[in-house]
Order: sequence, then C-alpha cells, then structure tokens
Amino acid sequence: MKKSLVIGASTNPQRYAYQCITMLRDHNIETVAIGLREGNVQDVKITTEKEKFEDIHTVNIYLSAKNLKEYEDYIIDLKPKRVLFPPGTENPEFENRLTKEKILHERACPLVMLSVSTY
Repeated sequence: MKKSLVIGASTNPQRYAYQCITMLRDHNIETVAIGLREGNVQDVKITTEKEKFEDIHTVNIYLSAKNLKEYEDYIIDLKPKRVLFPPGTENPEFENRLTKEKILHERACPLVMLSVSTY
C-alpha cells in the first residue's frame, strides 16, 4: 500500500484526524503524521516537525485554510500524488496551486473513502 501523511494529527480520539490515522492503520496503510503536539496513535508517531518524508502518496488535511498556510510549500515539496480535503478544510486558493503543480486533489472524506474501499 502507498504511504499517507496526516497533517493536523491529534491524540484525541474524538478528532477526525485521530480516526483517520486509526482507519489508515486498520487498512494496513503506512502512515506518518504531523500535529501541534507529539504523541502516538497506535504505532504512528506524531511529530511536530515538517520532516522530509519520502514517497508520500496521499496527504490528508485536517487544518483550516488559515492554519494550512504554513504547510503549503512543504506539501508541494513532498510531491504527493494526491491531497484530500475533508469537509470543512476546503481551500480553493491552495487547490488552484496544487492544480498548477499537477498534484491531484479532492474534496473528500478519507474516513468515508476508507470505509467504502475507494481510498
């Protein structure tokens, strides 16, 4: 399976980012995560640093457009195949930038995609 990055990761089980990490791992998808605080979700270490992760296929965004600003160049530099924007994280300006960089993007919920096997 292809590697996924969750940006906006949390150790709070009530957060969708947490649920995304657990579902990715339940589907045996290699997962890395960046959040405001370090911690672990299952076997995934949440880092606070913008590490140069290799071979990222999908970036899952769990930040508002305002909070995503500081990660935009970082995401583009990772050269992912696709970026997913769950409901509430839509970001038309960044989506346009991704299009120009030829990076696929979708306004879609990873939790739903994983549950219906379309991830």
